[in-house]
Amino acid sequence: MPRIVTYNVHSCIGTDRRHAPERIAEVLAALEPDIVALQELDVGRTRSGGVHQAELIAQRLGMSMLFHPAVNVLEEQYGDAILSTLPCRLVRASALPGPPRGLFLEPRGALWAEISVAGRPLQVINTHLGLLGAERLLQSHALLGPDWLGHPDCRPPLILAGDFNAPSASATFRRLRRHLHEAQGSQPGRRLATFPSRMPIMALDHLFYRGPVAVERVSVVRTPLTRLASDHLPLVMDFQVGDLPDPADEQLPASSGAAPALSG
Repeated sequence: MPRIVTYNVHSCIGTDRRHAPERIAEVLAALEPDIVALQELDVGRTRSGGVHQAELIAQRLGMSMLFHPAVNVLEEQYGDAILSTLPCRLVRASALPGPPRGLFLEPRGALWAEISVAGRPLQVINTHLGLLGAERLLQSHALLGPDWLGHPDCRPPLILAGDFNAPSASATFRRLRRHLHEAQGSQPGRRLATFPSRMPIMALDHLFYRGPVAVERVSVVRTPLTRLASDHLPLVMDFQVGDLPDPADEQLPASSGAAPALSG
């Protein structure tokens, strides 16, 4: 059964303030994932020893790696990655809309890969949305639009993973739930908190999906190591991919190739 993990690794700087990408690799190795969506990775940055964190983690896990830098400053980069043990190809990697004019905040992006699961293509998009509500609405609007989820090649089954900085009461979360299923919504009880890792109270990390994706189990991994390795906890989903359309998708708006109206 395939397993996907979404994990904000905080530049591999733990809650003890120590830079240790090997700890992130250790966390992931114990989970034995097939697909990993990572956010907040450093590449060539002085603060993290100049290493390519995504590459280092992928090598330790024996996984292929795709990386998109949301931030480029001279030789330093910072962004998101998709790792996979399964056949994987890059479809798109690009920036997302920024905050309203006049505000200088961290640029955001998304990374789209097609991954072969049991011989059929699964579309996986990894993203990390902004801190402001208005910024997140613009970014979710773009993700639902014709360059991403509304693109003709983004056919179900698909998974949208990442750190959305959006708890379930937020306008961004509600908008995405109008167009996609959310993995934790398939499980009984409250959504699992992922932040902050030492005492998690907020569900900021999510796995959304559309199409014949059967969620078998969703969990947040809370161990002494995960509480130390990053300021977020990893969110894990075991799933199966079917051949027929998901009947529940009849309750979702069809993707028309155009983004929905900007209403909260």
